[in-house]
Amino acid sequence: MVQKRILRPERVRRISGGFSFIPHRFLNEGFINLLSPAELLLYFFLVLASDRNGLSYYSDRTICALLNIRTDTYSQARQSLIEKDLIAFDGTLFQVLELPRKS
Repeated sequence: MVQKRILRPERVRRISGGFSFIPHRFLNEGFINLLSPAELLLYFFLVLASDRNGLSYYSDRTICALLNIRTDTYSQARQSLIEKDLIAFDGTLFQVLELPRKS
């Protein structure tokens, strides 16, 4: 087993200001493997943009510009994340949801 040690103690990450995180389950339960590159990009953006409740309200146009993706790619990725129960969207407001339990 690899022994872990802090490589740069002065640069240990801390939550300050914003509040974004990706649960370890995203990796170890295989959610990362279920998403296309565009879906991953959008999901990670929404995690970074959201508040402690997972809420954010960036416009479609702004998201496409920031992520440098086409509108149709963005729309498909957004719909797929909704269908995979990872986000909710009401036309204006996004919510990154708690990861669903594996069946």
